[in-house]
Amino acid sequence: MSLRASTRPLSASLKASAVRTYTRPASVELVYDVFEPAELKNPDQSLVLCHGLFGSKQNWRSLAKGFAQRLGMPVYALDMRNHGMSPAVQPHGYAGMAEDIAALAQKTGIKSGMNLLGHSMGGKAVQAYALNKELNSNLRSMIAIDMTAATGKVAPIFMEYINAMREVEAAKVSSRADADKIMEKVEPDVAIRQFLLTNVLNKDDGDGKSYLAFRVPLDIMAEEIPEIGGFPYTQPPPVTEDSPQWDGPALFIKGKKSPYINRKNIPVCEAYFPNMQLVTLDTGHWVHAEQPAQTTDAVAKFIAGERVDNRE
Repeated sequence: MSLRASTRPLSASLKASAVRTYTRPASVELVYDVFEPAELKNPDQSLVLCHGLFGSKQNWRSLAKGFAQRLGMPVYALDMRNHGMSPAVQPHGYAGMAEDIAALAQKTGIKSGMNLLGHSMGGKAVQAYALNKELNSNLRSMIAIDMTAATGKVAPIFMEYINAMREVEAAKVSSRADADKIMEKVEPDVAIRQFLLTNVLNKDDGDGKSYLAFRVPLDIMAEEIPEIGGFPYTQPPPVTEDSPQWDGPALFIKGKKSPYINRKNIPVCEAYFPNMQLVTLDTGHWVHAEQPAQTTDAVAKFIAGERVDNRE
């Protein structure tokens, strides 16, 4: 069974009407890959994948191929704003990310049957989309991997990552090994360092030499870090006009060793998404990277309509 992948730009769409307590921000032109299955089993459905902070569509390439083959539907892997090949823009809030997803759906003709999956930052983005009644009419199901819509301060380590990336650029190193030595000052885990370094590219210094720089706009992200801990709606419970609900099928996948989904914020998930299911896998925060087969299985069964909740 063959799979075809192509990279396409997404035209910008400006929107300015009011949604509850905030003004709708403009969407930006995203870049995405689409993976088409050889056998189209579900022509009326699609799966859209949204990566996490400092990630990109490339992180999802292998899983996207597997999803397309198993589900028999097109799978779209996005570069979110300020990531990968997509534009650098402010603000970096979830209301804007939801608009970006809506613009992608409009451009690609996804008028219904959209299954929307996000990890970490992307998990918050897909929840913001699901809760926006002006956008979510095409949504069939929502999957959030190791992230809730609860608000809070972002861990200081993420600012440390940005500062280390700035140090890499300032040093004008030309090898990943030298960049890794700098990143090691703030992150001892080699797997996380390798993930962060997937963002590097070669940049010309003007003298015929090149050095490593980051695709992620570091100055913008340094300013926008607080936005990543926020959310565009008032946190329930209780549910109010400013904390809407989406009663469609919602799946949360928790990493057992990760603190991001916990007993304190699960009630927030249940208030926003009354028909939610929760699956726990024996992983840390990078659920889909640590257990790709189990993640694929849970998502595929959920999209097929099976009950996958494994809470005791």
